[in-house]
Amino acid sequence: MTEQFQLVVVSAGTSDPSSTRLLADRVAGRVTQLASEKQRKVVTQVVELRELAGEIANALVSNHIGAKLQKAITALQHADGIVASTPVYKAGASGLFTSFFQILDNDLLIAKPVVLAATAGTARHALVVDDQIRGLFAYLRTVVVPTSLFAATEDWTDPALNKRVDRAALELVALMASGFEKQVRDESWGRYQHEFGSAGGTEVSIDFDSDLMRLAAGGHA
Repeated sequence: MTEQFQLVVVSAGTSDPSSTRLLADRVAGRVTQLASEKQRKVVTQVVELRELAGEIANALVSNHIGAKLQKAITALQHADGIVASTPVYKAGASGLFTSFFQILDNDLLIAKPVVLAATAGTARHALVVDDQIRGLFAYLRTVVVPTSLFAATEDWTDPALNKRVDRAALELVALMASGFEKQVRDESWGRYQHEFGSAGGTEVSIDFDSDLMRLAAGGHA
Protein backbone atom coordinates (compact mmCIF):
# COMPACT_ATOMS: atom_id res chain seq x y z
CA MET A 1 0.00 0.00 0.00
CA THR A 2 1.31 3.47 -0.92
CA GLU A 3 2.16 5.57 2.11
CA GLN A 4 0.10 8.76 2.25
CA PHE A 5 1.18 12.09 3.71
CA GLN A 6 -1.11 14.91 4.81
CA LEU A 7 0.35 18.27 3.78
CA VAL A 8 -1.22 21.50 5.05
CA VAL A 9 -0.51 24.80 3.31
CA VAL A 10 -1.12 27.89 5.45
CA SER A 11 -1.26 31.08 3.41
CA ALA A 12 -1.65 34.57 4.85
CA GLY A 13 -2.00 36.25 1.48
CA THR A 14 -4.78 38.83 1.41
CA SER A 15 -5.42 39.12 -2.32
CA ASP A 16 -6.80 36.67 -4.84
CA PRO A 17 -4.65 35.65 -6.61
CA SER A 18 -1.84 36.09 -4.11
CA SER A 19 1.92 35.82 -4.61
CA THR A 20 2.09 34.40 -1.08
CA ARG A 21 -0.28 31.59 -2.03
CA LEU A 22 1.54 31.14 -5.35
CA LEU A 23 4.84 30.51 -3.58
CA ALA A 24 3.22 28.07 -1.16
CA ASP A 25 1.53 26.22 -4.02
CA ARG A 26 4.82 25.96 -5.86
CA VAL A 27 6.38 24.30 -2.82
CA ALA A 28 3.40 21.98 -2.32
CA GLY A 29 3.47 20.94 -5.97
CA ARG A 30 7.14 20.09 -5.80
CA VAL A 31 6.64 18.17 -2.55
CA THR A 32 3.95 16.11 -4.26
CA GLN A 33 6.22 15.36 -7.22
CA LEU A 34 9.20 14.35 -5.09
CA ALA A 35 7.06 12.16 -2.83
CA SER A 36 5.55 10.45 -5.87
CA GLU A 37 9.05 9.55 -7.05
CA LYS A 38 9.46 7.73 -3.73
CA GLN A 39 6.12 5.90 -4.20
CA ARG A 40 4.38 8.09 -1.64
CA LYS A 41 1.17 10.05 -2.08
CA VAL A 42 0.60 13.57 -0.78
CA VAL A 43 -2.86 14.93 0.00
CA THR A 44 -2.78 18.72 0.28
CA GLN A 45 -5.18 20.89 2.26
CA VAL A 46 -5.00 24.69 2.04
CA VAL A 47 -5.80 27.04 4.92
CA GLU A 48 -6.47 30.58 3.66
CA LEU A 49 -6.09 32.82 6.70
CA ARG A 50 -7.88 35.77 5.10
CA GLU A 51 -11.05 33.67 5.24
CA LEU A 52 -10.51 33.15 8.98
CA ALA A 53 -9.54 36.70 9.92
CA GLY A 54 -12.71 37.37 11.95
CA GLU A 55 -12.49 34.12 13.89
CA ILE A 56 -8.77 34.62 14.55
CA ALA A 57 -9.39 38.10 15.96
CA ASN A 58 -12.23 36.77 18.11
CA ALA A 59 -10.03 33.94 19.41
CA LEU A 60 -7.34 36.45 20.42
CA VAL A 61 -9.69 38.48 22.60
CA SER A 62 -12.12 35.85 23.85
CA ASN A 63 -10.36 32.48 23.51
CA HIS A 64 -13.40 31.27 21.56
CA ILE A 65 -12.52 29.05 18.61
CA GLY A 66 -15.03 29.27 15.77
CA ALA A 67 -16.00 26.32 13.58
CA LYS A 68 -13.87 27.28 10.55
CA LEU A 69 -10.87 28.05 12.72
CA GLN A 70 -11.25 24.73 14.54
CA LYS A 71 -11.28 22.94 11.18
CA ALA A 72 -7.95 24.60 10.31
CA ILE A 73 -6.46 23.68 13.68
CA THR A 74 -7.59 20.07 13.29
CA ALA A 75 -5.94 19.95 9.86
CA LEU A 76 -2.65 21.06 11.40
CA GLN A 77 -3.02 18.53 14.20
CA HIS A 78 -3.13 15.69 11.67
CA ALA A 79 -0.59 17.15 9.24
CA ASP A 80 2.57 15.23 8.39
CA GLY A 81 4.10 18.38 6.96
CA ILE A 82 3.32 22.11 6.79
CA VAL A 83 4.09 24.89 4.33
CA ALA A 84 3.61 28.25 6.08
CA SER A 85 3.67 31.29 3.80
CA THR A 86 3.22 34.96 4.67
CA PRO A 87 3.54 38.37 3.08
CA VAL A 88 5.98 40.75 4.75
CA TYR A 89 4.85 44.21 5.80
CA LYS A 90 7.12 46.85 7.37
CA ALA A 91 9.95 44.36 7.94
CA GLY A 92 7.71 41.87 9.73
CA ALA A 93 5.46 38.91 9.06
CA SER A 94 1.77 39.58 8.50
CA GLY A 95 -0.14 40.18 11.73
CA LEU A 96 -2.76 37.74 10.49
CA PHE A 97 -0.08 35.07 10.11
CA THR A 98 1.50 35.55 13.53
CA SER A 99 -1.89 35.85 15.25
CA PHE A 100 -3.01 32.51 13.83
CA PHE A 101 0.03 30.64 15.09
CA GLN A 102 -0.06 32.46 18.44
CA ILE A 103 -3.53 31.13 19.26
CA LEU A 104 -2.54 27.51 18.68
CA ASP A 105 -2.01 25.18 21.63
CA ASN A 106 1.66 25.06 22.55
CA ASP A 107 1.77 21.29 22.05
CA LEU A 108 -0.07 21.13 18.73
CA LEU A 109 2.90 21.28 16.37
CA ILE A 110 5.65 19.54 18.34
CA ALA A 111 8.13 17.88 15.92
CA LYS A 112 6.09 18.65 12.80
CA PRO A 113 8.23 19.42 9.71
CA VAL A 114 7.69 22.92 8.31
CA VAL A 115 8.77 24.91 5.28
CA LEU A 116 8.76 28.66 5.91
CA ALA A 117 8.08 31.03 3.01
CA ALA A 118 7.55 34.76 2.62
CA THR A 119 6.91 37.27 -0.15
CA ALA A 120 7.44 41.01 -0.40
CA GLY A 121 7.77 43.79 -2.93
CA THR A 122 11.43 44.36 -2.19
CA ALA A 123 14.46 42.25 -1.29
CA ARG A 124 15.03 44.51 1.74
CA HIS A 125 12.75 42.10 3.65
CA ALA A 126 14.69 38.96 2.75
CA LEU A 127 15.98 38.31 6.29
CA VAL A 128 12.55 38.39 7.93
CA VAL A 129 12.01 34.65 7.51
CA ASP A 130 15.13 33.57 9.34
CA ASP A 131 15.38 36.55 11.68
CA GLN A 132 11.78 36.58 12.93
CA ILE A 133 9.52 33.80 11.68
CA ARG A 134 11.91 30.94 12.37
CA GLY A 135 11.98 31.96 16.04
CA LEU A 136 8.19 31.70 16.33
CA PHE A 137 8.25 28.15 14.98
CA ALA A 138 11.16 27.22 17.22
CA TYR A 139 9.00 28.29 20.17
CA LEU A 140 6.23 26.02 18.87
CA ARG A 141 8.87 23.23 18.77
CA THR A 142 8.42 22.42 15.11
CA VAL A 143 11.22 21.15 12.89
CA VAL A 144 11.84 23.87 10.31
CA VAL A 145 13.71 22.67 7.22
CA PRO A 146 17.13 24.27 6.67
CA THR A 147 16.10 26.08 3.49
CA SER A 148 13.77 29.03 4.01
CA LEU A 149 12.10 30.70 1.05
CA PHE A 150 11.70 34.36 0.17
CA ALA A 151 10.46 35.89 -3.06
CA ALA A 152 10.59 39.57 -3.89
CA THR A 153 9.05 40.89 -7.10
CA GLU A 154 12.22 40.35 -9.14
CA ASP A 155 12.73 36.78 -7.87
CA TRP A 156 9.81 35.28 -9.77
CA THR A 157 11.79 35.28 -13.04
CA ASP A 158 15.02 34.13 -11.41
CA PRO A 159 15.77 30.38 -11.86
CA ALA A 160 17.44 30.45 -8.43
CA LEU A 161 14.01 30.61 -6.80
CA ASN A 162 13.02 27.26 -8.29
CA LYS A 163 16.27 25.76 -7.05
CA ARG A 164 15.53 26.94 -3.52
CA VAL A 165 11.98 25.60 -3.77
CA ASP A 166 13.33 22.22 -4.89
CA ARG A 167 15.75 22.15 -1.98
CA ALA A 168 13.12 23.05 0.62
CA ALA A 169 10.65 20.54 -0.83
CA LEU A 170 13.23 17.75 -0.75
CA GLU A 171 14.06 18.53 2.87
CA LEU A 172 10.38 18.43 3.82
CA VAL A 173 9.79 15.11 2.04
CA ALA A 174 12.85 13.60 3.72
CA LEU A 175 11.59 14.63 7.16
CA MET A 176 8.07 13.34 6.53
CA ALA A 177 9.34 10.04 5.16
CA SER A 178 11.67 9.54 8.12
CA GLY A 179 8.77 9.33 10.58
CA PHE A 180 10.57 11.80 12.85
CA GLU A 181 7.41 13.39 14.26
CA LYS A 182 5.79 10.06 15.11
CA GLN A 183 8.91 8.78 16.83
CA VAL A 184 9.23 11.93 18.90
CA ARG A 185 5.60 11.90 19.95
CA ASP A 186 5.55 8.16 20.66
CA GLU A 187 8.81 7.99 22.59
CA SER A 188 9.61 11.47 23.88
CA TRP A 189 6.27 13.15 24.58
CA GLY A 190 6.76 13.02 28.34
CA ARG A 191 10.18 14.66 28.11
CA TYR A 192 8.74 17.97 26.91
CA GLN A 193 7.58 20.73 29.20
CA HIS A 194 3.82 20.97 28.69
CA GLU A 195 1.38 23.68 29.60
CA PHE A 196 -1.59 22.19 31.43
CA GLY A 197 -4.57 21.95 29.13
CA SER A 198 -2.59 22.76 26.01
CA ALA A 199 -3.35 19.44 24.33
CA GLY A 200 -6.76 18.60 25.69
CA GLY A 201 -5.38 16.81 28.74
CA THR A 202 -3.13 14.43 26.77
CA GLU A 203 -0.12 16.61 27.51
CA VAL A 204 0.23 15.30 31.05
CA SER A 205 -0.17 11.93 32.67
CA ILE A 206 -2.64 12.40 35.51
CA ASP A 207 -4.56 9.60 37.14
CA PHE A 208 -7.92 11.24 37.76
CA ASP A 209 -9.08 8.12 39.64
CA SER A 210 -6.39 8.38 42.30
CA ASP A 211 -7.31 9.05 45.95
CA LEU A 212 -5.63 12.46 45.78
CA MET A 213 -7.59 13.56 42.71
CA ARG A 214 -10.88 12.34 44.20
CA LEU A 215 -10.17 14.35 47.35
CA ALA A 216 -9.28 17.41 45.26
CA ALA A 217 -12.64 17.10 43.52
CA GLY A 218 -14.48 17.03 46.85
CA GLY A 219 -14.95 13.28 47.03
CA HIS A 220 -13.74 10.63 49.44
CA ALA A 221 -10.56 8.58 49.30
